[in-house]
Amino acid sequence: QVQLVESGGGLVQPGGSLRLSCAVSGSIFSRDNMGWYRQAPGKQRELVAGITSGGGTTYATSVKGRFTISRDNAANTMYLQMNGLKPEDTAVYFCNRRNIFGTVLESWGQGTQVTVSS
Repeated sequence: QVQLVESGGGLVQPGGSLRLSCAVSGSIFSRDNMGWYRQAPGKQRELVAGITSGGGTTYATSVKGRFTISRDNAANTMYLQMNGLKPEDTAVYFCNRRNIFGTVLESWGQGTQVTVSS
């Protein structure tokens, strides 16, 4: 059974930075395409960034140039470095495995709350 555990969220002022982590167990992580998603209150969950097993990356337009997705296959962990945070980045952030079509493969975990506020 695949487990996904998100961590690293918190309260940060506008312009600040956070680094989220997603620890993965129960799969061959190095073969997984992965993604970071977020859901703000009253809004649908959206893809923030994706990373393929080969390291190729994709970003939502709203975060391009500010967020960086990465992975450490030896540690079975994916990261999201978030710089230049804005109040509109406030959301619960989730990670998940994705197939080649971008379809999410696992049940959603609890996520990690990111709040950007002065």
